[in-house]
Amino acid sequence: MHSSWFPLSIFFLFSMIKLCLADCDNLQDTCPAATTPLDKKQTVFINGHPCKNPTTISAPDFKSSELINPGATDIFARSSVKIVTAADFPGLNTLGLSIARTDLELDGLVIPHSHPRATEMFFVKKGIVLAGFIDTKSNVFQNVLKEGDVIVFPRGLLHFCFNIGFDDAIVFSVLNSQNPGVVSISGAMFEPDHDFELTGKLAKRLISFSKRGPLENQSNSYQNVTLLKFPSLFQS
Repeated sequence: MHSSWFPLSIFFLFSMIKLCLADCDNLQDTCPAATTPLDKKQTVFINGHPCKNPTTISAPDFKSSELINPGATDIFARSSVKIVTAADFPGLNTLGLSIARTDLELDGLVIPHSHPRATEMFFVKKGIVLAGFIDTKSNVFQNVLKEGDVIVFPRGLLHFCFNIGFDDAIVFSVLNSQNPGVVSISGAMFEPDHDFELTGKLAKRLISFSKRGPLENQSNSYQNVTLLKFPSLFQS
């Protein structure tokens, strides 16, 4: 009798784990996040944001202009990334989505990072970028992306992008979590004083990749490159 219940128990356990890892589905038509100080005065804390009073919901809750303007680019990486979540765009609350804008100056780089709670769809609006992700076996899957191209970064895997064109680049992203989180290798593995050194070596390595062969053939030549394994970045 005990053995017959064991498989069922395992199935139930994994079902519950899957439910816990997923963003919750809507229980009502709309639930803009309560972001004003008055709305936030509460003693109950939930996984996400509380909903606004239904009587105060209006059309502006479902529109955002947060991504119209470019961000201030970092002095070292020559890039900026702005992620807009339900905290900034109330209409996203309970929808399991976030949006982002990435601006890259010439030779700008977004240092490898991951989103522990989201897969990212990465759309190039302007420019030419080299973008890719690193799997758990340290293989690098990267492609040259032109205007209109899209790449997907699986949830939890380190990914990066580098402007290899001759002008600024603009990229928009959609992430399938309203709170994707960000883990950067520079912040997680190294002291802040080493950020400049890390950025410089990453950029140098990617620049060397971008100069190999004709541009239209680069997406194939980068498949499974392992030169970006992180210990090698700090070798002289």
